Amino acid sequence: MSSTSTQAWRGIAAEEVEEVPSDWTGLLRRRTRRLIGSVARPHKRAIVLITIAIVVSNLAATAIPYLVGLGIDRGIAGARHHDYVPIAVITGLIAICALLQALLYRVFVSGSGRVGQEIILQLRERVFAHFQRLSLAFHEHYTTGRMIARLTSDFESINDMFNLGLDTLVNSVLSVVGVGTILLVLDLPLGLVCLSGFVPLYFLSRWYQRESTKAYRVTRNAMAQVIVQFTESLRGIRAVHAFRRAPRNDEIFGELSEGYRAAMSRSFQLLGIYWPGIVLVGNITTAAVLLYGGWRVIGGEMEVGVLTSFVLYLRRFFEPLAEVSQFYDSFQAAAAGFEKLAGVLDEDPGVPMPAHGAPLPAGGLKGAVTFSNVRFAYREGANVLAGFDLDIPAGQTVALVGETGAGKSTVARLLARFYDPTEGKVTIDGIPLEALDQHSLRRAVAMVTQESFIFSGTIADNIAFGSPDASEEQIISAARAVGVDSFVHTLGDGYESDVGKSGSRLSAGQRQLVALARAFLADPAVLILDEASSSLDAPMERLVQSALRTVLADRTAVIIAHRLSTVEIADRVLVLDSGHIVEDGPPGRLLAEGRGHYASLHAAWRDSLV
Repeated sequence: MSSTSTQAWRGIAAEEVEEVPSDWTGLLRRRTRRLIGSVARPHKRAIVLITIAIVVSNLAATAIPYLVGLGIDRGIAGARHHDYVPIAVITGLIAICALLQALLYRVFVSGSGRVGQEIILQLRERVFAHFQRLSLAFHEHYTTGRMIARLTSDFESINDMFNLGLDTLVNSVLSVVGVGTILLVLDLPLGLVCLSGFVPLYFLSRWYQRESTKAYRVTRNAMAQVIVQFTESLRGIRAVHAFRRAPRNDEIFGELSEGYRAAMSRSFQLLGIYWPGIVLVGNITTAAVLLYGGWRVIGGEMEVGVLTSFVLYLRRFFEPLAEVSQFYDSFQAAAAGFEKLAGVLDEDPGVPMPAHGAPLPAGGLKGAVTFSNVRFAYREGANVLAGFDLDIPAGQTVALVGETGAGKSTVARLLARFYDPTEGKVTIDGIPLEALDQHSLRRAVAMVTQESFIFSGTIADNIAFGSPDASEEQIISAARAVGVDSFVHTLGDGYESDVGKSGSRLSAGQRQLVALARAFLADPAVLILDEASSSLDAPMERLVQSALRTVLADRTAVIIAHRLSTVEIADRVLVLDSGHIVEDGPPGRLLAEGRGHYASLHAAWRDSLV
């Protein structure tokens, strides 16, 4: 792959996957801890009970090697003298401890799994709801791939931690701490010999932590590049076929996949050093304990049962460390997932909705729109509108025309409250838009765009999208009003016909009619049409124009159109230039004057039709 191509794909990947924290401290940042605390708080009682269960279970398991040693030193000695009570009591205690360990461990596993799934459910719903509340400005810079990753791979990583590793981590930590304490209590000199193995283990673990974190970051980036190449190639499959790009894409994908393979191999190489290293240290320590402990048993300084307990405890001491090494990558992924989800949830909605909106007039909103000294910029210092004023009486249809970049779509977006003005006010019937709650704003303003996005489902589902409580009769009535019934019978199941992915079973004009029926059923006080007929052929445009007359009747409307045939149905035309209104009047009068901006735009449009 050329260096240019490599840099391009790496740039895309950097958008799709944020930087992974480089150490354990980074994995537990303040906002991550805050998020974990907020989702765990409702389950505080269950977490306490689960913690007690695993602690008692671990204590029971830890007591067994001690009881075995006691049985050797006390039970067998008593049995030699025909006193079987000690061996019977010790055997019974071992059985009780084993049973207690099994039952409480089951309580821990099932309880932590249940709580974990409840936390994931709560968190997933919270993230999805927050994504919907965030402003368009956020969604315009936050890529689709990153959004999908938040709701899929990040949650899978957290789920893996709850399902596969949390019990390993908790049990291992408790085992190491508990066993280490018991070894020192049983016999301090021999306990110190055991714990001396911690010195090489400490340096080995620090090395693995550092190198594993680096490898994890490289693996995530390599995986991101593979995903981006795959999704971009299939998303642009028409262009791939049109330009016969498939062979070159195969080469790029093969090289990126090789990079991913190499990154994964590095991770396995590290594990292949760390895990055997722990086993080696454990075996050497065991040999040292047998040598030193055996010498002390021979010298009468220690009983053989104590030495047996030490050997049994050593297995419970080093094995958990090896198990934690397997869990480390899973923990990194889960911690990184929590960190990224916390980052999303920390994003403030750019257009916050009040919980309780301003009171509405008794008869509902009429739709009188006012822009008062509005200033707005997408980027600081680059005003699109500056000191913009506009009054639209209720029930009037206004068309906004002008060159690309004149500010037409910005006016529409401010009116739909996709953005808030930097300065000034936008009001409906004198009520500022920011004072309207979610329900009132949805009833006040609706927008039909050029894309006319159609969701998976039926024709009826899509028409009722903005009015989920609408009856079947209301849906059909709205569809007939705008002409959807002219084609719906051709789809097989009528209004219950499946529209396919993104409305793929419908033509561009049919999708536009469904979107108009959706707006008609929502019955907003103000309707915005943004290039609603720009991609239609002449027959379908005439059908849509007829539907528009029905939809726009008796309501305030703002139309943005480059096809000036759509403008002809407007009561009033506003010509915008660099964010300012340079002409204002009925289309017929502006055209009759023959010398203004609108007349020039109309002449250029007519010439383009020839």
